[in-house]
Amino acid sequence: MTDDFFRPVSGFDLPRYAGVPTFMRLPHVGLDDPRLAQVQVGLIGAPWDGGTTNRPGPRHGPRQLRDASTMMRAQNGVTGVRPFEALRCADLGDVPPNPADLMDTMARMEAFYTRVRAAGIRPLTAGGDHLCSLPILRALAKDRPLGMIHFDSHTDLFHSYFGGTMYTHGTPFRRAVEEGLLDPHRVCMIGIRGTTYDSEDRDFARAVGIRVIPIEEFHARGVADVMAEARSVAGSGETYISYDIDFVDPAYAPGTGTPEVGGPNSWQALQVVQGLDGVRIVGADLVEVSPPFDPSGATAYLGATILFELLCMMAAAA
Repeated sequence: MTDDFFRPVSGFDLPRYAGVPTFMRLPHVGLDDPRLAQVQVGLIGAPWDGGTTNRPGPRHGPRQLRDASTMMRAQNGVTGVRPFEALRCADLGDVPPNPADLMDTMARMEAFYTRVRAAGIRPLTAGGDHLCSLPILRALAKDRPLGMIHFDSHTDLFHSYFGGTMYTHGTPFRRAVEEGLLDPHRVCMIGIRGTTYDSEDRDFARAVGIRVIPIEEFHARGVADVMAEARSVAGSGETYISYDIDFVDPAYAPGTGTPEVGGPNSWQALQVVQGLDGVRIVGADLVEVSPPFDPSGATAYLGATILFELLCMMAAAA
C-alpha cells in the first residue's frame, strides 16, 4: 500500500476540471525532490518533435495528455488493478528540450532518464515524437540490451532520411539495434501497415531477427493470439514497451502526424496492452499524439487511457 502523498486527487474531493493538472492527478516530484527516492514509477512528459519529418505537433502532446489523464480513476474496469495502491507513482515533470538543437535535446533526455534510472524508477513517458524513444533507451540499456514490444503502423527501422540524416522519428529503432540497446531477437513490432518507400526497413528486420507482425496478420489472428506470440518473443527478460498512437486507426485517433488507415479500433488499442500481462516492463512510452490535428481532444483521451493501461501492467508486475 502507498502512503497518502502518492495517491491521486479523487474526483470526489476536487472536480476533474479543477486544480493544477498533473498526470493522473498524481503529486509532482522533481528530480531534486527528497521524495524522489520513494517513487517507483515516474510519469514524464517529453515535449519534443525535432525528429518529425512531415506534420509537426507532438511537442504539444504531453500537455494535452496531462489534462486528459485527469479523467483516470483508481481502478481498471477490466482487470481490477488498482495501480496507485500497488505502486508509488508521481509526475516527474517534463524533460526540458532544446527545440533548436536535435543532438542537444537527445543528450538532455538521456541525462534526465539516467537520473531516473539511477533512482530506481521505471519511467512511463508521454511524447513527443518517436525519436524520443532513442535517448530513453540509451539511458535504460546502458549495461545490457533490452527486449521491446512495439505497437505502431511503422517499423521506425529506416537507415536515414534525406540523403544521410540519421536521427528522425523513422530511425530510432535502427539506431537502437546498431548501438546494442535492443536485442533484435527479443523485439516484436505489431500493426505495421501503409504504403512504403521501399522494403529497406522490413529487410533489415528480417536480417537481424526482429519479428514484424503486419496489420493483416494482426486482424486475421486476433489480439489474444498475437499478444501470446509477443510475450513469447520478449521472453522473461527486461522489456521496453513503445506505443505509437498511429497504431490505432485514424478514425479513432486522428490526432497524429503520420496516420495510416486500416488499424485497430480503440477497444483493441487497450486489449493489446492488457495482453502484456507477465512481461517484465522496465519502461514504456506513448508517443506521437499531435493535438493540432484533433481539436476534439479524443486522441489525447485515448492516449491517456493507454498510459493508464500501461501503468496497470507495470503495477501487475511489481
